[in-house]
Amino acid sequence: MLHWLDPAFLIATLGLFGVFALVFAESGLFFGFFLPGDSLLFTAGLLASQGHFNVLLLWAGVTVCAIAGDSVGYAFGSRVQLKLFTKEDSFFFRKEHLHKTEVFYAKHGKKTIILARFIPIVRTFAPILAGIGKMDYRTFLSFNVVGGILWSTLLIFLGFLLGSVVPHIDRYLLPMVLVIIALSFVPVVLEWIKQKKNSPSDV
Repeated sequence: MLHWLDPAFLIATLGLFGVFALVFAESGLFFGFFLPGDSLLFTAGLLASQGHFNVLLLWAGVTVCAIAGDSVGYAFGSRVQLKLFTKEDSFFFRKEHLHKTEVFYAKHGKKTIILARFIPIVRTFAPILAGIGKMDYRTFLSFNVVGGILWSTLLIFLGFLLGSVVPHIDRYLLPMVLVIIALSFVPVVLEWIKQKKNSPSDV
């Protein structure tokens, strides 16, 4: 069983600073794309409502780590530049993820840095592409800060609010996490369907 991808298991095992580390890894390290960022924050917020964490400390730490992670991703992209596009596929890296993010970037421009926060895989590679594309760092940082604050605030306090008003909400944790995971992948699936429709048919 992939318990290491279960948000509740990760939080129980790694604790508050583990949550911070996972957020940083998913935001800033290209091999962190498989981590359950959205469901992790929602679950952490829910657990904070039950007294496991101080919700303000959780929110502040996640926000800082998300912003710092994206900045590291930007620095990595600006250093490796186009070398990443020629890198061979491996367990931790697939060029298709980079290309999907490139398409998303071409469509949404600089605001991708904000929108990507809410889309798995794209969230990890968007700051790397910003670095590769030499986006002005001050511009990148402003979008990065806004995106990091929105992402952490919405997901953590959604979990906290539901945990505060719904009795015995822990009984429904797994279904809610599955719904969040499914919703987070909707934009990716829609974009994939759109690309398939627009791509020329094989002869």
